[in-house]
Amino acid sequence: MGAAIDPASGQATARPSAQAPGQTAAQAAQAGIAGQLADRVAALRYGDLPSEAVHWARVGILDTVGAMLAGAREDATALCAAGLDLQPGPALLFGSRRRVSVLDAALVNGTASHVLDFDDCSVTMGGHPSAPLLAALFPLAEQLGSNGRDFVAAYVAGFEVEAKLGLGVNFHHYSKGWHPTSTLGTFGAAAACARLLGLDAGATARALALAASFASGIKANFGTMAKPLHVGHAARNGIYAARLAGLGFTANAASAFEHRQGFLDVFNGPGTYDMEPALAAWGAPWDIVSPGIGIKQYPCCASTHPALDAMLQLVRAHRPAPDDVVRVDAAIHSRRLAHTNRPRPDSPLDCKFSLQYVLARALLSGRVGVGDFDQAAYRDPAVRDLLPRMQVAAYDHATDNDFAQDNHAGATVEIHMRNGEVLRARVEERAGRTAETPLPGELLREKFALCAAVTADPAAAREIADQVDRIECLGDIRELTTLLERAVRDDSERR
Repeated sequence: MGAAIDPASGQATARPSAQAPGQTAAQAAQAGIAGQLADRVAALRYGDLPSEAVHWARVGILDTVGAMLAGAREDATALCAAGLDLQPGPALLFGSRRRVSVLDAALVNGTASHVLDFDDCSVTMGGHPSAPLLAALFPLAEQLGSNGRDFVAAYVAGFEVEAKLGLGVNFHHYSKGWHPTSTLGTFGAAAACARLLGLDAGATARALALAASFASGIKANFGTMAKPLHVGHAARNGIYAARLAGLGFTANAASAFEHRQGFLDVFNGPGTYDMEPALAAWGAPWDIVSPGIGIKQYPCCASTHPALDAMLQLVRAHRPAPDDVVRVDAAIHSRRLAHTNRPRPDSPLDCKFSLQYVLARALLSGRVGVGDFDQAAYRDPAVRDLLPRMQVAAYDHATDNDFAQDNHAGATVEIHMRNGEVLRARVEERAGRTAETPLPGELLREKFALCAAVTADPAAAREIADQVDRIECLGDIRELTTLLERAVRDDSERR
């Protein structure tokens, strides 16, 4: 049996699964990659998760809720909402007291979650795993009245789908120009929503097959409002795919991935992916545990962070006066430099992807924060004066940078001073990149408080963080979203 969705309540009810003539539901569900993933998603229960997975789910949820609140007042978020015919509904627009339809909330909240580029990262996925998942799950869970345990299980299931797909297609997928946060995030959101709806394996496979047609997002749009919109689009489409599948909408569940005109050959190309080890690695380990979630310390492209860490080490240790700096030489991996070599950024969003800008800002201020990407900071004459002195290059493994063959996460920075002194720093990977080098809990809380302060007062932010820290104990996810709604300051309303 599949599941249909009552349009009034949003609840799933029994319905026969669609399948090809002469084919059983089990055969339809297990015929291909979509079916194999669907079997795992549909079978997952909260009790199957190790305690470490639940811990990291809390971390990812807190960080993403903070990113949504911080991005709620940004222009891209406001314009995304203005472009819709918003109607009253059950789902909260984060950072406001407005409730709208489930699909519209996913689109707007997803855009808000990524607009500052401050949301978490996954080295396996090659993108930002939590934003598309949680932008989809929150509005759907509000409509369904889902409890915290089901919410966490759905989140981990979606995380595992997008990460294991990333394991199979990267880094060719990433280097080719796709934005994995949205291409792979669409599958993750569809899987997470299917799990929350309680769809069986056959319907979940169809949801993933529909997601194969919905997946999109190109890196050419980095540095513009289109990039965060990718996330909103992925979240909305994930819900829509799961809903349609639950209603019996058909799609090529048997081979949407492996067909010669399917996702893998079209998006990657023959010979550039390997899904067998990816599927075999399901839950062994759970990707949310290892390599885990990377928490960002700076609200800009993660590819710039290793060089930022190196620059800030030098600034804090030596306090070089910007006027005495002749030149800065920085090197990051060629794969990362491809979208961050922007010597003359022409907008605040473009600055988030400019290695030159963030290094100049770090040299000048000794920090990089949310306020460094607004109109005033972007036009700061002191930063503009430093930009020509920021010289960036790619390291690869034919150079003398001596990074390990598989290390694409390092950086070197050299500051050449007027007196001839050269200050040097090197990092192997950015702080907080994986669960092996986690951001300390107090820093995660500090980051959340900073983000939440855009719309909520400090006491309310602490209460929200405490609620997230026991999210698996909630009887209804609306306990949290009601708290978020009440926490909005009157002076923070924008939409």
